Amino acid sequence: MVFEKIKEIVVDQLGVNEEDVKIETNFMEDLGADSLDLFQVVMDLEDAFNVKVENVENIKTVGDAVKYIESVVK
Repeated sequence: MVFEKIKEIVVDQLGVNEEDVKIETNFMEDLGADSLDLFQVVMDLEDAFNVKVENVENIKTVGDAVKYIESVVK
């Protein structure tokens, strides 16, 4: 499942608790990520799902990441 893999990446990259990562979780506001952290998460997403994220600025929440990945991975 896409959400589970994204959660795993976020927990690993940002050092947050698994239970803090929900669909509605905002990377910067809720998890304290800065732009460099978000860049690293996106790079890991690209590697994990073999995709290229074009508009990183559109990914503000875990749900945004899930929707994006699901839209490009068939």
